[in-house]
Amino acid sequence: MELITTTDQLAAACERLAQHPVITVDTEFLRETTYYPLLCVVQMASAEDAVVVDTLAEGIDLAPFFALMNNEAVLKVFHAARQDIEIMVHRNGVVPHPIFDTQVAAMVLGYGDSIAYDQLVERVTGHRPDKTHRFTDWSRRPLTDEQLHYAVSDVTHLRDVFAKLDADLKKRNRSDWVSEEMKILTSPKTYDFHPERAWERLKTRVRKPKELAVLMEVAAWREQEAQSRDVPRSRVLKDDAVGDIATHAPTTLEKLANLRSLPKGFERSKWGSDIIAAIQRGINRDPNTLPKLEKPRGNGNGAATVELLKVLLRMTSERHAVASKVIATVDDLEQIAIDDNADVGALQGWRHELFGKDALALKHGRLALAMEKGRVIRVERT
Repeated sequence: MELITTTDQLAAACERLAQHPVITVDTEFLRETTYYPLLCVVQMASAEDAVVVDTLAEGIDLAPFFALMNNEAVLKVFHAARQDIEIMVHRNGVVPHPIFDTQVAAMVLGYGDSIAYDQLVERVTGHRPDKTHRFTDWSRRPLTDEQLHYAVSDVTHLRDVFAKLDADLKKRNRSDWVSEEMKILTSPKTYDFHPERAWERLKTRVRKPKELAVLMEVAAWREQEAQSRDVPRSRVLKDDAVGDIATHAPTTLEKLANLRSLPKGFERSKWGSDIIAAIQRGINRDPNTLPKLEKPRGNGNGAATVELLKVLLRMTSERHAVASKVIATVDDLEQIAIDDNADVGALQGWRHELFGKDALALKHGRLALAMEKGRVIRVERT
């Protein structure tokens, strides 16, 4: 294992790693007190080599690392890649490609929903990773020998995990399933966090166009404020407060002060007037410019339909040994219950063949579920 602290060392290591068709990659970062993650350490391994990069070393230029991440001849293997890639997009502006995410592959192979790295390593290799430094402060220097060992073990164990999962995918003809997921992970749109789309991240449900308009404006204001100050969104305004503001739409500081979700005295801060201005922008928005609020269309038994689809999803998951989460989400099921042509993953590609077409058949009575000897079974109907 080599600790890299200079640009020359990094360039030489990346040149060596680039000679291999597959490398494993992981990062250590902090984001508890910032909007943008602080990249502290990068670890990489090939079949013959393993390195740990001190990304906070004085004077180090990470350009060789980003060039390797963008090398189309090298497959980069991550576990739960989204946050790692988000960091690289922020620092370099380009999404690494091609990639392989072992968490996604594990879901496709039936290891469960969003399995943790240490659990996957233990199930695949029998080795129990040391969790001691999982929550260590990676920004402190110097890095200890224990931290370095922990960091490099992440990518060396990942080599064995990848080899096993890749072989299983090929044996079961599911490699293309993972490839479809990688298209999403490597799409720039996945990491396009424009403030005007910030409301989409919120779980708050709004029922009226005015509420949606206010939600969009307040969420956008919060996103811009968090970005400009480089602080977490919750440091500016918590999610429940954003939803509360959207629902009540207070137009004065006095009315804003009456919201229980806001800290006492918040309306007197410099943000109070900013929020009132954002609310007013929402109220003044043309309703025709707003996204359509989904409403049930002609399905008075929608909730029951969703519950039946959940049972079918679980049966499909168990039958094919695929994590239910990677087949369909609850939101997918709700949209399928409303619309046969819903633009959801469950009605596209391999998911449609595995589950989507049966979901529509169940919805329209061509497929039924019944109990037999204490088990739920499928009953084809004509």
